[in-house]
Amino acid sequence: MAPLIAPPGPGESYDPNSPPPAFGHPLRKYFGFNEKYVNLNHGSYGSLPLPVMYAVNKLSYEVESNPDQFNRFTFRPLLNKSREAVAKLIGADTDEVVMTPNATHSLNTVLRNFEWRDGDLLIGATTTYGAVANTIQYLADRTDSGRPTAFSIQYNFPLTHEQILDIFRSKIREFKQAHAATEFTDVPPLSPGFTDDPAKKKNKIVVVIDSITANPGALMPWQEMVRFAREEGVWTVLDAAHSIGQEPNINLSEAKPDFWLSNCHKWLYAKRGCAVLYVPKRNQYIIKSSIPTSHQYTSPGTSAYEEKGTNFVMQHEWTGTADMVPVCTIPDALAFREWLGGEKAIYDYCHKTAVEGAKKLAEVMGTRDIDVSGELTLTMPSVQLPLPVETHRGEVYTTEQLWAIDAYLKDKLLFQWNTYAAHFFHNGAFWCRCSTQVFNEVSDFEYLGKAFNAVCKEIKETILSNKAT
Repeated sequence: MAPLIAPPGPGESYDPNSPPPAFGHPLRKYFGFNEKYVNLNHGSYGSLPLPVMYAVNKLSYEVESNPDQFNRFTFRPLLNKSREAVAKLIGADTDEVVMTPNATHSLNTVLRNFEWRDGDLLIGATTTYGAVANTIQYLADRTDSGRPTAFSIQYNFPLTHEQILDIFRSKIREFKQAHAATEFTDVPPLSPGFTDDPAKKKNKIVVVIDSITANPGALMPWQEMVRFAREEGVWTVLDAAHSIGQEPNINLSEAKPDFWLSNCHKWLYAKRGCAVLYVPKRNQYIIKSSIPTSHQYTSPGTSAYEEKGTNFVMQHEWTGTADMVPVCTIPDALAFREWLGGEKAIYDYCHKTAVEGAKKLAEVMGTRDIDVSGELTLTMPSVQLPLPVETHRGEVYTTEQLWAIDAYLKDKLLFQWNTYAAHFFHNGAFWCRCSTQVFNEVSDFEYLGKAFNAVCKEIKETILSNKAT
């Protein structure tokens, strides 16, 4: 007899035919937070709704009741149902979408599948997520022949979308001009000059673009950046780790990035870790192997390759024994979101609260919102902390002090104040990034501001009591 899971407890179920509670604190009962925890950092790891957690646990019991049956038969239609749901949400064909453990894994799958040549350019940014920036540097650092040269575009916020586009365009042109003697003829299929003749493909340029930067939490004008890169013959890899579930109206069939990836466990309410990798059919020839290489790998030149190509979808279906439950319960997360009112209602509330909350937070701390134009904020605003600002690196803070302040903020916020928002040092100042969710209200920002004021005062009296030299 299969193990039985207990009936749903408080907050672990809902009646889809009854209206949900109002957005804000009344929805906290559907999340597992301790009673006094003020969570403004949903964006880092996600916050799993209790009804989705119940579905996860229920399916986990089913898995353990017959692991062979689940892993050999049951999971496949569940996985495909999840892929179909995610593809619909992002405006893609189902067979252009596969699931991975996290966005970093997806990005490594893309970058490590390019056949790099000496002279290729691989471009990131100063705001690129740390692990992604390190992946770019690793590929450039390898000692074997055939490796790209790494470059970085510098963004110093506050910036408007127009300024971001000007910087992006000028740097791409600058990098190309600095390598004017290089034949950049390996271009994406939608770019002018594309050829499928391997003999005519020389060097390439690949750029990693954030749809929403991690720190600060800024929406980038990524569709326009993709369009410009396509015109310039530059491959685009969209790190959209924070997009699905936060950014409204994603339509990849219209935007046409070359590759796109996002975490489902951040803003979409899926169980961590769970991510999506989108590769349009025109570019699936690039992805020769999943990471790790699976049983469904097809070797170029074989009859299997002639029939299936790179076998993109099947390669990613099974890459070794893993917990398939997070991926297979995505429909439960989407059902909960639909009960709350759907994607538009969720976004409208979170965006409004984010904008009002950032204004309140800046008021409480006597500082400013990084979004000067109103273009950068979806549901993840960034506000300056009440700490000294330096005009050049090292004027106020030593490297040791920066690390000490980071550690002090984490400790005091989590263990003394029972709250958290991400914090980071950028362009000479400390900032916090607040992830706004359906369970938040503006009063949460006010409490966070009081916490930051107290902790920053302590930092000034201790860590910064001795001037940097």
